[in-house]
Amino acid sequence: MLHIIFLFSLLFTASTNVLAQDFCVGDLKSSPYPSGYACKPETSVTAEDFAYSGLGVPGNTSNIIKAAVTPAFVAQFAGLNGLGLSSARLDMDVGGVIPLHTHPGADEILFVVSGRIKAGFVSSSNAVYIKVLKKGDLMVFPKGLLHFQLNVAKHSSVAIVTFNKPVPGLQILDFALFASSFPTALVEATTFLDEAQIKKLKGVLGGTG
Repeated sequence: MLHIIFLFSLLFTASTNVLAQDFCVGDLKSSPYPSGYACKPETSVTAEDFAYSGLGVPGNTSNIIKAAVTPAFVAQFAGLNGLGLSSARLDMDVGGVIPLHTHPGADEILFVVSGRIKAGFVSSSNAVYIKVLKKGDLMVFPKGLLHFQLNVAKHSSVAIVTFNKPVPGLQILDFALFASSFPTALVEATTFLDEAQIKKLKGVLGGTG
């Protein structure tokens, strides 16, 4: 009986010690592991580690998609380390678009701060879900599914996206096909696009092959 009581006391002590670590602010000077960064000593943690102002600055939308994504991942916001969260700011000029893309590692929630954004995704059964979002609206995009955002306002639009993983991953379909060295003949065979159109798109996006 004493042995059992002793064992339970050890388990309770161990679990209490684990629970006592409320956070693990990332030491961004250390080498990152798949699970994140090493923890800063708690004695050097300040309130600044739990706040981030980097999303208050508009991104540069002077590019081919007329949009910009400003990340607030662990590498920018050390207080997120170990919490399984990440965020970003989305700026979209008139006609701006985030082309069809996927996040293989995370679900996404988009919150419209200003403007009007048409957004949607395609399910694995090829069902399409599209909604025009206005200021204050939310939309969720399940992990791994192709989705997009398009500014349909007559002025710029801004949104905040949040992911349930520290590194959501990203693959943009257009860039994968037309900004890479994916051979034109294979793109033609696997997408049913004609060669001339593929070469035109590769010329625009910088692809080869």
